[in-house]
Amino acid sequence: MWSYLLKRILLSVLIVFLAILALFITLHSIPGDPISIALGPRATPEIQAEYAARMHLDKPLYHQFVIFIGNVIKGDLGNDLFSNRSVLLILSEQLPYTIVLAITAIGWSALIGIPLGCLSAVKPNSLLDKITGIVSVGTIAIPSFLVSIWAILIFSVGLKWLPVIGAGEPGDFGDQIYHLILPAFAVGLGWVGYLARMVRASMLEVMSENYIRSANAFGLKSRTIIFRYALKVAILPTITLIGVGFGALLSGTVFAEIIFSRPGIGKIIYNMVLARNFPVIQGAVLITIGMYVIVTLIADLIVSWLDPRVRDTL
Repeated sequence: MWSYLLKRILLSVLIVFLAILALFITLHSIPGDPISIALGPRATPEIQAEYAARMHLDKPLYHQFVIFIGNVIKGDLGNDLFSNRSVLLILSEQLPYTIVLAITAIGWSALIGIPLGCLSAVKPNSLLDKITGIVSVGTIAIPSFLVSIWAILIFSVGLKWLPVIGAGEPGDFGDQIYHLILPAFAVGLGWVGYLARMVRASMLEVMSENYIRSANAFGLKSRTIIFRYALKVAILPTITLIGVGFGALLSGTVFAEIIFSRPGIGKIIYNMVLARNFPVIQGAVLITIGMYVIVTLIADLIVSWLDPRVRDTL
């Protein structure tokens, strides 16, 4: 188990490193001079040179990358090109909003998608199964930004039930929940379909196992077989998918954060790309990738521990 854990951690570190390298090269290949953008067109050559030296922009690209990696190891993500504020401080102010939105979205989609998948698997090829399949494919196919627009038109503009703009008043928990409903619905709707299809496929596979057939032969109640034996095994791949979904939503909330004018990591990445603010972009993407890798690693470890078939091979 410990050797497996070490291998997964090393692989995760390698993935993060390669992602940072690819991001670094991509950002520095974008046309545009970050020095001129930060200082404006009236800055003298002397001021530009001093600024470039302070931000290490006068050094070769590989040297800048080494400096960046060294600073990351020390917990320093650099400073904003415009305000000179700490990137870590800026992101720490935005990250909680994205985490709350991602948890809420994947949470409600799991509460709906998992039971739908179970019902479809219990009665395969039935009318309920066909309807669930159509609904699942439909929710997967519709882009989240279209869901956001429709949700605003129906629930805010038409029915006037829910607010559109912002994340609610700071300190007012009820108002924050009120402002969270629409974006969480828009972001999480597609994952209802993913989870329903995953649970259905896993349940059908488990229901064909010999021990399930034996339980049926012994006359156990269908409810007991489904919830005590089948679902306990079938839910394991779904745990991994939930981890992947949460990690994906950390960076996939950008449309919802822009449309609903919510603070968050996705929105700040979008704004900083337009502004060519490389330090903030690098820091935001690094944190997003790091959290994605950590969450998926934890989900895989949980599945490996809960599944005796996998645990015995470690």
